Amino acid sequence: MIYEELASALYVAMERSDTLAIEQLIAEMQPADLAEFVRHQTIDATLKLLTHLPIEQRAEAFGYLEVDTQCELAENMTEEGLSQLFVHMNSDERADLFNELSEDRQQGILRRMAKEEREDIRRLASYEEGTTGAVMTSDYVTVPAGVSVSRALDIVRQTAPNAETIYQVYILDEHQKLVGTLSLRQLILARPEAGVDLLMTTELVSINASEKQEEASRLISRYDLLALPVVDDENRLIGIVTYDDAMDVAEEEATEDIHKSASVGPLDDGFGKAKISNLYRRRVNWLVLLVFANILSGAGIAFYEEIIEAYVVLVFFLPLLVASGGNAGSQASTLMIRGLATGDVSARDWGKLLSRELIVSASLGLTMAATIAGIGFWRGGMDIAQVVAYSMFVIVVVGSLIGMSLPFLLNKLGWDPATASGPLVTSIADIVGVLIYFGIATSLLDFGL
Repeated sequence: MIYEELASALYVAMERSDTLAIEQLIAEMQPADLAEFVRHQTIDATLKLLTHLPIEQRAEAFGYLEVDTQCELAENMTEEGLSQLFVHMNSDERADLFNELSEDRQQGILRRMAKEEREDIRRLASYEEGTTGAVMTSDYVTVPAGVSVSRALDIVRQTAPNAETIYQVYILDEHQKLVGTLSLRQLILARPEAGVDLLMTTELVSINASEKQEEASRLISRYDLLALPVVDDENRLIGIVTYDDAMDVAEEEATEDIHKSASVGPLDDGFGKAKISNLYRRRVNWLVLLVFANILSGAGIAFYEEIIEAYVVLVFFLPLLVASGGNAGSQASTLMIRGLATGDVSARDWGKLLSRELIVSASLGLTMAATIAGIGFWRGGMDIAQVVAYSMFVIVVVGSLIGMSLPFLLNKLGWDPATASGPLVTSIADIVGVLIYFGIATSLLDFGL
């Protein structure tokens, strides 16, 4: 059955307290679907549902839940039950949950776990949030250098049940340093007596645990990897970042950039679960700052009050012109921010991109100027048509150059270029557009201030 049918049947079974039906239905559901189902259930109902699953499947489904939901469930579980769950969870997922628990709860769990598992949790939980170490897993397959393919396959069979992925096998020397890697496909197809040293790839792509997690995601995407090995400062293998974890990181970063592009602070719990007070705090700061920035636009208009009184028709075109500059700037900044984020462009490309943007924005400006000139002639004659056409051209070009350059400037200063998009670029383009428009009008209409 599809998820909707299973969910509907499960609701009915829960209302009837039909234990047999509940067990059959949740056994048919994918872990991700079960996690989606319990999102809409109370903590007590979720705990009861999870108890109907074998511990391995329970741990897998638990890993799909959001961390705040996991914490609520963990606080309502016994120490013994939670410790059993920790044993069967993926190492990276349990480390994330461990960091969110109270100190008393943490110590209670550690007391009930084997020494090796305790050390693994402490090690993974020690990495700073946002680093590669914080998203890596210690569940992977390694074989020592110098062994035969036959021996390597025996080791893979022994360690595979606890590994998150077995499609990539890592070769370590006697000091646990990463010296090579080979795929499971290579192992299966090779002669049993062949040595892994002759088959392995030594041109490795790896990352240090202290690097930012988005760099791990970028490397996995760039080199099309199933998993990325994570090493310490001495090149010892300490974990891997899998493709699915990299996708989660990429989603987080994309969401964060989208929020920043709209001048919204990060929402840790997501938009759906964010509290009203949190939404207010994340949005109000930039909006207030931009209000004061836009006062400069008002000041510019006030400075040109006399020409506005003489040519009231100019007011008709003001919103249109400044909005065009803001829109052109937002387009350019979005393209540049995305290019910087994906590594498609870098700070050293600024000169080349500036000249290209100048040509593109000039072409856009000419097109938009030709479009608006006719309306200008209709509303105010040839003089007004010239003013709005010239203004449109200059405003679009300047707005585009601002939108393209601001992300580079922020990147150079070590700030996130994503903050240069949306409202910020629009506000700057509005201020500049007002000054350009009335400056050109003053000059072409021969009006002395």
